[in-house]
Amino acid sequence: MKHLPKHLRPRWRYLAVELEGWPDAEFDRGQFQRSVWFAAQNLVGDAGSAELDLTVVDFAFEDGDGHAIVRIHRGERDRARAVLACVERVDGEAVGVRISGASGTVRGCEEKYIGGGPKGAGQRNVVFENAERRAVVRDGRIDVRTDGAFIGATDLDL
Repeated sequence: MKHLPKHLRPRWRYLAVELEGWPDAEFDRGQFQRSVWFAAQNLVGDAGSAELDLTVVDFAFEDGDGHAIVRIHRGERDRARAVLACVERVDGEAVGVRISGASGTVRGCEEKYIGGGPKGAGQRNVVFENAERRAVVRDGRIDVRTDGAFIGATDLDL
């Protein structure tokens, strides 16, 4: 079977997406992909979802931080950003989604927006609500464990 000529091939753009969750959150590429498809179907319907063709091509998530690269059709950037902004949970885990930028190639997207990938988290003991507790520290953010859940805090709260 012959390939399509270049002027008939689909044109793609790639969105760099930063993911942030609680330190004990765990989900994989497939679960994130399902959440993106579900958000697209709810926001723009079946036909609009097919036009966007949101596909997660690269994914990494560990210790509550991660990134993804999502492929979209050229010219659909605004609708795709709106869909990704609607993703608030992945497999029951709360997640924050932020679009870092867009690029014409996967490699350009990785080099310009992803950088070194997810940063590691450190742990330390902090005093919170007059008690010493374990906390996870990531890029200036502090997540304090209290009674089986996490509370987001800053240095001024401790």
